[in-house]
Amino acid sequence: MPVRISKGASLKFIVALGFVSLFCDLTHEGARSIAGPFLAVLGASGTVVGIVAGFGELVGYVLRLATGYLSDKTGRYWTFMTVGYVLNVAAPPLLALAGSWELAAFLMIAERTGRAIRHPARDTVLAGVAKEVGVGWGFGLHEAMDSIGALLGPLAVAAVLYFNGNYRTAFFALLIPAVLTLTFFLLARMTYPLSRAAGPQREKLENDGFPDVFWLYVAAVCSIGMGYADFPLIAYHFKKTAVVEQELIPIFYAVAMGVSALAAVTFGRLYDRIGFPVLIMSALLSSLFAPLVFLGGLGPALTGMILWGIGIGAQESIMRSAIVNLVPSPRLGFAYGVLNSGYGIFWFFGSAIMGMLYDTSMETLIIFSVGAQLISIPMLLLAKKELTSASG
Repeated sequence: MPVRISKGASLKFIVALGFVSLFCDLTHEGARSIAGPFLAVLGASGTVVGIVAGFGELVGYVLRLATGYLSDKTGRYWTFMTVGYVLNVAAPPLLALAGSWELAAFLMIAERTGRAIRHPARDTVLAGVAKEVGVGWGFGLHEAMDSIGALLGPLAVAAVLYFNGNYRTAFFALLIPAVLTLTFFLLARMTYPLSRAAGPQREKLENDGFPDVFWLYVAAVCSIGMGYADFPLIAYHFKKTAVVEQELIPIFYAVAMGVSALAAVTFGRLYDRIGFPVLIMSALLSSLFAPLVFLGGLGPALTGMILWGIGIGAQESIMRSAIVNLVPSPRLGFAYGVLNSGYGIFWFFGSAIMGMLYDTSMETLIIFSVGAQLISIPMLLLAKKELTSASG
């Protein structure tokens, strides 16, 4: 019988891993905020920029299916995390040396590949430790720190550009948070609780599949992702319609990221107390962002971004937390890979559809966005019913 680790040791590790994500997001989100204009400076066309960005996101999600399976199969979660984080934070500063858009594009896709390599393994390790303090709280706290990094990255790059005005200098400056990422990663590895209670369990399983409730849950999450508009489309709308002044658009994004951090912690706590109803609540709230963002004035647009931020915080925290209650521990890595791959694919196609609808019918875009998210509600209710029946 393994000795359970203390809540203090668990929290210490979660915070250390949270700082890893904070500085990692600061690095790659800072780079992503200027990657498009940098490609343009190097001579890439708008089509190239769109393909590179879309393909990078697709690779970053789909590859998780393989890395999640392999991390479970081998049990080498920390190896996958190490390779992933090194690649994730090494590519952005190297963009400072890119002399062609082809090399810059390669580095951008390499950064997304690194994220795919480490993501399922990290979530599996985090889930094992978070059980000691509540998976909702553990994932929520981690996502809050992650969102802070996503907020600080673009702001840091903007500050460098303001004082220097050079993209290469901005990329090179990202070497600082990249080094801090790997420093805190080593600290997290050192503070990782050694008790078997903290990590993924390796007991023999009766079958090789996932329960039906897991697939129902994945379908619900995919429908939410399909109806979620990318911020670039929202920002494009703000710019085109002048609903939001150009200088305020990054501020709106910053507000959404701040709300995302608060939502992750709040909904994470609520998930530990009442479970699945929190998922349904967050889906209902976030489904209302589209009409406010795409049809409203300044005030409604800001409200819509707040709801958009709530959805992002929920998707990155409690939607990962729920997996712990749906599949056995030895398959968590593969389960996270399946969830993330499906989510990414449906997000990609949903974004493409909404991009086309934006040019043809704003009303249809809104109906598509709201409808796709609301479809998840009956699936989540059915999943909750099946879990209740299984536990009862």
